[in-house]
Amino acid sequence: MHRSDRPLNVFAVRVRKGGWILNPSNNPLKEKWRGGDCTVGAWLVVPSMITAEVVGKAGYDYVCVDMQHGLADYGDLRAMIPAIELGGSVPIARVPWNEPGIIGRVLDVGAFGVIIPMVNNAADAEAAVAACRFPPDGLRSFGKTRATIGRPGYLKEANESVVCIVMIETAEAISNLDEILSVPGIDVAYIGPSDLSVALGLAPLPHHDNEKFRAALDKVLAACGRHGVTPGMHTNSSLVGRRRQEGFQMLTATADLAVFSAAIETDLATARAATSQPARSPGND
Repeated sequence: MHRSDRPLNVFAVRVRKGGWILNPSNNPLKEKWRGGDCTVGAWLVVPSMITAEVVGKAGYDYVCVDMQHGLADYGDLRAMIPAIELGGSVPIARVPWNEPGIIGRVLDVGAFGVIIPMVNNAADAEAAVAACRFPPDGLRSFGKTRATIGRPGYLKEANESVVCIVMIETAEAISNLDEILSVPGIDVAYIGPSDLSVALGLAPLPHHDNEKFRAALDKVLAACGRHGVTPGMHTNSSLVGRRRQEGFQMLTATADLAVFSAAIETDLATARAATSQPARSPGND
């Protein structure tokens, strides 16, 4: 299928019409999850508006700016969120910590989903939800910010459209899954495989053929099923098919720095191979 023939999502249609991309009453991610579909996303650690636009235009369902382990700060995020929207993907962000100030600011600048790290118990989950929702569902403060520009219904509809994504990445969180996922307002339980692996005494890798690791994933999937929460996981393109078959619906399949590094190494190897033979001497043609 040519790029021009690919079906456009709701964001891309609105960009082509010249309007604001995201209607607060209509988050395509939630619509897909409710229908049992899987969403595929990309991860940005490099603070670049250009990279954000390129990745947003590639066709991912969502693009996440990582403010925890990535290099982007709030100033970078202000430029990257509109660039992601321009590309037609849903912009989300991972915040540095479960703290209402930064969660509110990320949403105010236009993110329509927040990934919140190290949610280990019901109290952590309640704090995460409260920071994402306006009263009476939460404690988020309202202000006339970028998120409201061109979106007159934002205050009324943001509680439904903003996605609250809690990270499950510790042994404590695995032990407390039912109390975490029973908190109203949790949309996604998102496994961070590196920290979860470390918590289980394993190397920080995206996958292990290990009974402890497999059991942890199964527990998350089962708890999500019991509580009506979407299961998600940080992964890579080679594992997406496996994770989808297991039942995950939110899958981050690539990261900018990893793709860039791999492409540079491959390109250099090709160039080195092409120059490994000595040049022909003049007159030997």
